[in-house]
Amino acid sequence: MPRTDAWWRDAVIYQVYPRSFADSDGDGMGDLPGITGRLPHLRELGVDAVWLSPFYPSPQHDAGYDVADYRGVDPRFGDLGDADKLIAEAHQLGLKVIVDLVPNHTSDEHEWFRAALAAAPGSPERERYIFRDGRGADGSEPPNSWQSVFGGRAWERLPDGQWYLHLFDVSQPDLNWSNPEVRAEFLDVLRFWLGRGVDGFRVDVAHGLVKDGDLTDWTQPSVILGGLEPAGPPPPMWDQEGVHEIYRSWREVLDGYEGGRILVAEAWVQPAERLARYVRPDEMHQAFNFEYLDAAWSGPALRAVIDKNLAANDAVGATTTWVLSNHDVVRHATRLGYPVGTPRQHGIGAGDPQPDAALGLRRARAATLQMLGLPGSAYLYQGEELGLPEHTTMPDDVRQDPAWERSGHAERGRDGCRVPLPWEADAPSYGFGPTDASWLPQPAAWSEYALDRQQGVAGSTWELYHAALGLRRGHGLGAGALTWQDVPAGALAFRNGDVLVLTNFEAAPVALPAGARVLLSSEPLDDDGRVPVDVTVWAAL
Repeated sequence: MPRTDAWWRDAVIYQVYPRSFADSDGDGMGDLPGITGRLPHLRELGVDAVWLSPFYPSPQHDAGYDVADYRGVDPRFGDLGDADKLIAEAHQLGLKVIVDLVPNHTSDEHEWFRAALAAAPGSPERERYIFRDGRGADGSEPPNSWQSVFGGRAWERLPDGQWYLHLFDVSQPDLNWSNPEVRAEFLDVLRFWLGRGVDGFRVDVAHGLVKDGDLTDWTQPSVILGGLEPAGPPPPMWDQEGVHEIYRSWREVLDGYEGGRILVAEAWVQPAERLARYVRPDEMHQAFNFEYLDAAWSGPALRAVIDKNLAANDAVGATTTWVLSNHDVVRHATRLGYPVGTPRQHGIGAGDPQPDAALGLRRARAATLQMLGLPGSAYLYQGEELGLPEHTTMPDDVRQDPAWERSGHAERGRDGCRVPLPWEADAPSYGFGPTDASWLPQPAAWSEYALDRQQGVAGSTWELYHAALGLRRGHGLGAGALTWQDVPAGALAFRNGDVLVLTNFEAAPVALPAGARVLLSSEPLDDDGRVPVDVTVWAAL
């Protein structure tokens, strides 16, 4: 199908986590040349674009989401020349490139924050961040009761007595978005990367830039990457009205460049009508549908989420952006291996209840086939095309996620979904790099998931993704429309154009309509052509 400047409305975008994708120099850390060398894999898989998690200079206290310089490349990953080569090679292959932008906070090693520490309270340097005097007679109490997303209080006191806000790690001071200098700086950062050819920005913590001006106390419990409670009171640090003015100004910048440059919101916002406000015609282009990611593995739960989000986005003329896994959540091949209704975990360790790996992969394949059958855009997380599970038995002493320490070891964090990829079963580090070095340990079972064990193997997860992406494009499913179909209780089916997408969650084997021709199935059908439990099938009508 021909692509237009609105390519993003039905695109499938592949997330690359740079430190874990491909290591070109053998130091155990993925890098930009490694990514460039593996881009043909993404072209062959059939995605439309690649989103790169941060590769900027950073002390790496939060895996690069603590940015020290927004206009550079961390030497661990390469240099600006390597970034330019990656962008050029991706474009040569017909792939768009989206880069991460982290505007809520900087690293404490950013030149602005260093200047703030050297300056006096009330100085222009400190006005770029959120500094406040403490409470109590001697100012020894934090300015308010806010807690860090990673655990513990969200304020750190300096030797001069003032406190600064950090909604994430102590090394990630929050910027003050009421300061015109901050706003001007990020407009310039946008132009810097747009000028180098990037096709868009995934905006980290897009719902968090603006805080309630009074810094009102907030006593509700913090949930690590758990979103917002739709029925609860509005929190004073998330989803404030002022964020929309910022994104309208960014949209004006992007619209001045050719080629359909886009903004993508990482916004843990509910209900769907609130999230849809981020993708109004003059704001962002996409917003991840985390409510879909969080939905229980059941027909009624998923139908309700799909209906609600399609309606909310249709009301503002926006596409719906589906996602099942990313670098912040337990991989869906593992999440779905637990009993239906199990709350989403924030990391899994060897001492925790372990998933049913076979069931998790079976359901994950079915879930992916359902997601790719929906109208709209979709994101894939690196390695899910291999069926990779979470590393659920990682030793606690190698964990690097700040959530592990800041939560007092209550939350194991996100390292389990960030383990370097297996490319070749019998190579050092499973082909991640030329040596055995790997910044996080790879499980021994990784060999069975390696790419070279799956390509050309009928029924493999890679071949399922490859076939699904080809059929999705060929049948125009991303640009289609959904019509629900009647099926037995325990199943869910919709029609998108000339394709029936049917998932059996818990019913007895379900018969396809008369005359339906199977295009693809997440697992083999019964001998009589019926759809077994935990299977999704695409059929031409």
